[in-house]
Amino acid sequence: MTASQPPASTKIVAAASDIKLGTLLTAADLTTVEVVGTLPSGAILNQKDAINRGVIANLYKGEPILESRLATPGSGGGLAATIPIGKRACAIRVDEVVGVAGFVTPGMRVDVLISGIPPGTTNPSQGTESRTILQNIEVLSAGTDIQKDAEGKPQQVQVVNLLVTPDQAQTLSLASQQKIQLVLRNPLDTQIAQVPSTAMNHLFTDQNSVAPQPRKAAPVQKAPEFSIEVINGASHSEQKFASSGGQQ
Repeated sequence: MTASQPPASTKIVAAASDIKLGTLLTAADLTTVEVVGTLPSGAILNQKDAINRGVIANLYKGEPILESRLATPGSGGGLAATIPIGKRACAIRVDEVVGVAGFVTPGMRVDVLISGIPPGTTNPSQGTESRTILQNIEVLSAGTDIQKDAEGKPQQVQVVNLLVTPDQAQTLSLASQQKIQLVLRNPLDTQIAQVPSTAMNHLFTDQNSVAPQPRKAAPVQKAPEFSIEVINGASHSEQKFASSGGQQ
């Protein structure tokens, strides 16, 4: 009776420690792990095939490094290596509240809203409008940057890089002149909704109130009349008088 052979195992390249998005891999970042049975799709067998390639998604210690998690050889590291062909990374400035209190992180999906007075508005009393300009946009990175205020003093600002098409990048460039807000959405919800713009004065209109009905004027009632027959010899006449409301 022959003993059964143990299943074959294969060594593949894995992360030696947690590796951040945009990192250019070196030999120190890599290790190997043994996988029994079928290899993961895109597994890398030789470390030299991963060295000097940029990481396009966060990797964690012991995680196998797959081709789909690395940038194309020769494209380098940093944020640029994470941008797919045909896409652009567009940075927008937000504050903690606009950035959904810091919960905007890479990989999340957001809608982009702007608020402002539409150009060409002849009646300023119409007020500010809010409009959804982009939907289901992927967040590429989020963090802080040092910029100068109006007095030239350095200040920290929240910066979010969104992954967009060239046309969407132009839209965001124009939108940067208005107040921008990011709205988180479920990543499984990819439906593009038809959202009409909302004007400020609509917020102060009670949609559930019933418009007052015009008051109808009471019909004019004709005062009752009474008549008196006057007999003067052979002549007869009748005189009519309006009632004053009292008893006759």
